Amino acid sequence: MRQLSLVLLCLLLSLEPQLRKCATDLRTSARTAQVLGGDADLEPAPCLLRDLLHDPRHGAGKNEDNFKTSQFHLDLWFYFTLQNWVLDFGRPIAMIILPLEWFPLNKPSAGDYFHMAYNVITPFLLLKLIERSPKTLPRSMVYVSIIMFVMGASIHLVGDSVNHRLIFSGYQHHLSVRENPIIKNLKPETLIDSFELLYYYDEYLGHSMWYIPFFLILFIYFTGCFTPVEDESRMPVAALLLMGPSSLYYWYLVTEGQIFILYIFTFFAMMALVMHQKRKGLVLDSNGLFLFYSFIITLVLIAVWVIWLWNDKILRKKYPGVIYIPEPWAFYTLHMNNLHAGKESF
Repeated sequence: MRQLSLVLLCLLLSLEPQLRKCATDLRTSARTAQVLGGDADLEPAPCLLRDLLHDPRHGAGKNEDNFKTSQFHLDLWFYFTLQNWVLDFGRPIAMIILPLEWFPLNKPSAGDYFHMAYNVITPFLLLKLIERSPKTLPRSMVYVSIIMFVMGASIHLVGDSVNHRLIFSGYQHHLSVRENPIIKNLKPETLIDSFELLYYYDEYLGHSMWYIPFFLILFIYFTGCFTPVEDESRMPVAALLLMGPSSLYYWYLVTEGQIFILYIFTFFAMMALVMHQKRKGLVLDSNGLFLFYSFIITLVLIAVWVIWLWNDKILRKKYPGVIYIPEPWAFYTLHMNNLHAGKESF
């Protein structure tokens, strides 16, 4: 008993400076509240004891933080997939279908408004997805990624808006900028350089600053989708039904955005992480399985797409090199437009 008392006394003496500081900070906060009228809801000053008790990075809190029970986020994944299809895939379709009189060529199109909504809703859903992770994730990296995502998507908004509006003037996406009939005859020729700069902002810089943070956030979230409980490694029926539309959208994202290298590196990183965590006795929860299987199906869809268009000489000319993955809209302007024109001639 005497030894226990000595231990407690030593502990109190060691914490005495910190306790005095906490008491002083609390008194300061109380005085400040009185000065502001007594109704101010002020956050208490930092205190070592409170941090030790509530910070999940210390002691038993760490295990609880790493292995919280995780349910399938049906609402978030459904909203995420729906807005991707409507606001991203649907924006060029809305621009083409809606009457041109409603959205003149010198004004934003319906697709531009879709893009604006996408630039707001998508980062919000990504942040909500990160918040629901059962594991504490690096917030600073997430915030920087979100900022880059919004900036890249906004750059893409401008470039993509002009490029898609050029379709009404005869621009053909399956041709390069300088090979397009409406571009190569421009005078002075420096105007062609300006259109190439616009294409660079749209297809290269905008896509890079948009998609790299996007896949980085998904991977960061994926790192927290592991659990030691086997029962949590099962997907509900709703997840299986949602996997098809989700995978198909990722196929469109990779092919139209020309980001196969970024996608495949992310997928390989996921595979490596799964094998590493499996050695520790951890398995993917339902959300991790949904994301991982969606990426697998996406890879299969990309392979089918490439095999189908493997012998297309015109698309081969626009997409030279080892990695040959044509854009869906290039395929549309090359084949579907000609098909529609043929039907109208009859």
